[in-house]
Amino acid sequence: MTKPQEEILLDDRKITRAIARIAHEILERNSGAESLVLIGILTRGAYLAKRIAAQIKEIEGADVPVGLLDINLYRDDVHSKLDQPIIQRTEILFDVVDRNLILVDDVLFTGRTIRAALDAIVDFGRPRSIQLAVLIDRGHRELPIRPDYVGKNIPTSRDDRVLVRLSEKDDREVVVAVKGGLKKAEKKSGKKADGESSKKGGTTK
Repeated sequence: MTKPQEEILLDDRKITRAIARIAHEILERNSGAESLVLIGILTRGAYLAKRIAAQIKEIEGADVPVGLLDINLYRDDVHSKLDQPIIQRTEILFDVVDRNLILVDDVLFTGRTIRAALDAIVDFGRPRSIQLAVLIDRGHRELPIRPDYVGKNIPTSRDDRVLVRLSEKDDREVVVAVKGGLKKAEKKSGKKADGESSKKGGTTK
């Protein structure tokens, strides 16, 4: 069997630089950290949100609240009891009303994950603004959603997989593209994959 071809998009140093740049851009756009809250989409978006908060702490000396959001119950592709989502822990222990909320995810692809996240956030109140930060924007949007902060824009084929591996969860710190990997994943599973997080390692959404 031919091993899938992987292309390294970001190594550990580039990931660190991208996160630092996003933190600086967030502070500049929002005139500091006073109004900010961060919410990371589980799983890897949550790790990235915590890293951005740590960068803001280093730059401004301010502690920005960080929440964790599971969007599985809000997804528009959960159709039947035969395909029930795996529910993780949503943890938002602060008020989002009248705050500038930064939603954080690892990869932006079709936009359906972000649409689900926006629906979920509404249940917690009405922020002053919702801004989107992603480590990777790989294009191929199906919804009119655009990030405010991007670590790196990556041109990909729609059939490629983009896997984000972070040290908090995975065996290494890297972002890779697997050529044709999404198509192979769909063929193996027998259903269309819209790019949601792989449970074993990485993200293609």
